[in-house]
Amino acid sequence: MSSPSVSLAADRNKQPILEALRQVLPQQGHALEIASGTGQHAAWFAAGLPSWTWQPTDAHPMALSGMAESLAQQGLANLRPPFLLDVMATPWLPEDARFDAIVCANMLHIAPWPTCAALMRGSARHLAAGGMLITYGPYLEDGVVTSAGNQAFDHDLRQQNDAWGLRRREDVEREAAGAGLQLVARHAMPANNLLLVWARAL
Repeated sequence: MSSPSVSLAADRNKQPILEALRQVLPQQGHALEIASGTGQHAAWFAAGLPSWTWQPTDAHPMALSGMAESLAQQGLANLRPPFLLDVMATPWLPEDARFDAIVCANMLHIAPWPTCAALMRGSARHLAAGGMLITYGPYLEDGVVTSAGNQAFDHDLRQQNDAWGLRRREDVEREAAGAGLQLVARHAMPANNLLLVWARAL
């Protein structure tokens, strides 16, 4: 059995996500990670993208102490200590805080729907010129058959919490548009997940 501080799903998908990030991100920059959880992704991405500064965050105070201790053990100069960030807060950070990439994996389906609009608004506020928001996770899509695994996952999530569940990509796009962001790339990922890249609408 895994430790509560370790996510088996994060361990499985960290390398495929890293490979996709290497395709979409520029050579160097500053990244803000939303909902870092255990910090496994943050550590893996910082190690795999040494020219990027990686800033993990989480909305849950209890997650921060364990994450901070775990990340400090990595000894990575480009990996910043995590801090508290709730996407529903306004503002997230000082007005002049800017990032070349904001990364959010596996949050939208285990958070109430209003967090989607909040993620888009906060990202639009804190993205540097030419920056991008990258979201990862399972989605429903119009005209695309939902896998049996994702159907079962969606049902299980809604049984746990009726505010949770897989989100329609088109609904997420609408929230993004309201914040001035548009979908610029869609990458199919293992286990019926998607990595979506969002940028300022032209």
